Amino acid sequence: MARRNYQIYAVDFDGTLCANAFPEIGEPNIALINHLIKRRNQGNKIILWTCRTEQKRNEAVEWCRSHGLEFDAVNENLPEILEAWDGNESRKIFADVYIDDKAKNKPGYHVPFVSEVTLNEC
Repeated sequence: MARRNYQIYAVDFDGTLCANAFPEIGEPNIALINHLIKRRNQGNKIILWTCRTEQKRNEAVEWCRSHGLEFDAVNENLPEILEAWDGNESRKIFADVYIDDKAKNKPGYHVPFVSEVTLNEC
C-alpha cells in the first residue's frame, strides 16, 4: 500500500457520536464531532462505522451532516484502500484510528459519551 499523508478514522455512532438511545438518536457528543470535523478539515478521512442499517443508517448520516460532520465513506472502505487490495472488499473497515464506545479509547475522545466536557487536543 502506498504511503498516505493522512489518517483514516473509523467512528461508531450510537454511544460514540451521540448518547446511546437506539433506535432513536441521543444527545450529540459535540466535543468528538468538532474534533472529527477539525481532523477532516486537515485532510484526514472519516468513515462512519455503525451497526445501523438502511433507514436508521441514513438518519444517522443526515443527523451528523446537520451537526457539520461529513463522511468519506459509510460502512465501507475508502476507494484508495480497495484499490490497494485489488478491488477486494473486506468486512473489516481499514482505519488508523477506531473510535467506538465498545473499544478502549484515548480519554480525549470522551467515549463513552460525556456531555459536560470538551475535547482536548489529541
